[in-house]
Amino acid sequence: MLYQPGDKLGPYTIQALIGAGGMGEVFRAIDIRMGRTVAIKTIKEEHSDRFIREIQAIAALNHPNICQLYDVGANYLVMEFIEGSPVAPAESIRKLLDLALQIADGLSAAHTAGIVHRDLKPDNILVTREGRVKILDFGLAKSLRSARASADAPTQTMGITQSGTAVGTVNYMSPEQAKGQEADPRSDIFAFGLVLYEMLSGRQAFSKNSPIETMAAIVRDEPAPLDAPSRLSGVISRCLCKSPADRFQTMGEVRSALEQAVLEQEVTIPALDTPSIAVLPFANLSAEKENEYFADGLAEDIINGLTRLPNLKVAARTSAFSFRQSANSIAEIGRKLYVDHVLEGSIRKSMNRIRVTVQLVKVADGFQLWSERYDRELTDVFAIQDDISAAIVERLKVDLTEYTRFRSARQYIPDIDAYQAYLRGRFFWNKRTELDFDRSIEYFNRAVSLDPQYALAQVGIADACIMLGIFGLRQPQHIFDQARSAAETALRMDNTSAEAHKALGTVLGYYDWNWKGAEAAFQRAIELDPNSANTHFWYGAVLAGAQKRDQAIKEVQRARDLDPLSVPVNGFLGRVYMQARRYDEAVEAATNAVELDTASPFAHWMLAFCLDAKNELPAALVEAEKAAALSGGRQPFLATLGYAHARRGNRSEAEGVLEQLLLLSGARYISPYDIGVIHVALGNAELAMEWLLKAFQERAARITQITDPSFDVSILDPQIRGLIERITEGVR
Repeated sequence: MLYQPGDKLGPYTIQALIGAGGMGEVFRAIDIRMGRTVAIKTIKEEHSDRFIREIQAIAALNHPNICQLYDVGANYLVMEFIEGSPVAPAESIRKLLDLALQIADGLSAAHTAGIVHRDLKPDNILVTREGRVKILDFGLAKSLRSARASADAPTQTMGITQSGTAVGTVNYMSPEQAKGQEADPRSDIFAFGLVLYEMLSGRQAFSKNSPIETMAAIVRDEPAPLDAPSRLSGVISRCLCKSPADRFQTMGEVRSALEQAVLEQEVTIPALDTPSIAVLPFANLSAEKENEYFADGLAEDIINGLTRLPNLKVAARTSAFSFRQSANSIAEIGRKLYVDHVLEGSIRKSMNRIRVTVQLVKVADGFQLWSERYDRELTDVFAIQDDISAAIVERLKVDLTEYTRFRSARQYIPDIDAYQAYLRGRFFWNKRTELDFDRSIEYFNRAVSLDPQYALAQVGIADACIMLGIFGLRQPQHIFDQARSAAETALRMDNTSAEAHKALGTVLGYYDWNWKGAEAAFQRAIELDPNSANTHFWYGAVLAGAQKRDQAIKEVQRARDLDPLSVPVNGFLGRVYMQARRYDEAVEAATNAVELDTASPFAHWMLAFCLDAKNELPAALVEAEKAAALSGGRQPFLATLGYAHARRGNRSEAEGVLEQLLLLSGARYISPYDIGVIHVALGNAELAMEWLLKAFQERAARITQITDPSFDVSILDPQIRGLIERITEGVR
């Protein structure tokens, strides 16, 4: 072994050998500058040409499904350390297709950059615990010890030594590679087919008693037939054509064929235990663009009604609405949302008339199951919602008993003008900025003034006030008391409102630290509406504040399962993983949020916290800078930037942020918690205690975060530990 644990290689400390072969070794190491785990690949001198080739290949690639290159040394590469397992036989067709599409995306990116892998095999394709595919070792036929090799299925690797010599791992070569001919992207397509064959069947397509016999079989024989859906089997068979000209010619073609495989009835249906549907945002065909709020509200109300049915899976609003004006096919939407039906619609509103057109489409074959057009008075909008929901229930064969019970429970029909004001409020609430929260409260209050018995409008007020309080944008007592009053008023009007129970539970947890009361409220909300991603999300957030980290993770994971494309859910999942000290999962989840919306300050904010806890301070500072910039320097993102500067040792920059916050506090509320944490990171013990005690006395919503792993309270008076205990125990 070239290096031993503890050896230094530039700024890297070797921890352990990962693998070794004829061409070099791979080590797990720590970057002592950034405190992050990396993988270091060393190379023997005789293979230096191949080493240079790999540097050039990897440097040209930047894709989420390809292992990232961090640094280059004289005879080593520093790469992303990936905690994952080689791709293995999939537990379902749906899972296989999900992984296959990710592999295809990574290979397509490589081929577009002019790079052929030449050694694609399961050991070079890792799958993380989050289900993300990472392809390794571009441009270099590797010789690492194979974790998958066994006596009855030998795997050997052959490297380039001279023209006409086979390149690649024997069991995953293309016919042209086995014959020593030039490999091009179609060779990777053949190897991709071999990988899919093994994922599907659990056996290698060509595996004989010796490497020579195996290569002969690759060139001459056909693999045993697969027991698989016909379209998927056809994709694999075409990938495995002996002649490159007969295969798919690009990975883009392969990907399109795989998407078509999703359309097959037997591919989509067996993986789902219950009927499932996504309600896409309705297109606004009105002359007035501002009527988008009404189109969104109609679709959202249909979603909210359907989620209450325990035997129907409904894609959450955030995920479904991410396909607004999307070019994605119905098949692609179904795959990404894990649903087998999609409801599309449009609305045209003029004065007191509306025209609503809807169609229910089956993902498996793209056929329309049902369509309808409603030309009605505006006041008939609630009847239209019920008619659409009833048609969905009938076509998807959902238990009519459950639906009848739900429909009969709708007792209150609000004033139509109040309803429109409420929809405007929700429209602005979903934009999630301070200004838009304030505007949403205005509209919710207008709805209440028009219809004092409108419980959902009171819930809207509570939800907006809660967001302003949690982000530290308003004085806690005032804003949370307002939220509590609205939630309790809503419950007096309608004790069966899951949304009102959720709102009250959030106040009880975030402001009162009444964890038992909060849990009871959330459990009632979930009983009333078991499929609400929003309720599971906030329940997880409150459990995290109570230090019940395993339960918190479970609830936020449930929210993500219901709302997989939600930026807040994916970002916050990173935070709860971080609080549980599961740092790699934390960074991956928060990174998913950033990839879903690179312009989201919240996503970068969550990633900054996760990187900070992992002690990757330079990267954390970069994310904090992005969050602050994208938010326009607003709270609480600006405060986190100051904290990140302090953690990085940039004292003057951190003090500059403190000055800005103190200046702003003369004109508006600034949470003392945000000022206190910067003083902690700067080592200002006395000032840190002063501000954190003030935050505790004010019951600042995020004070529970002083239990985060990266928050060093060692400089503080022992009194702060008593505060932590009091918060956890729910003592006022």
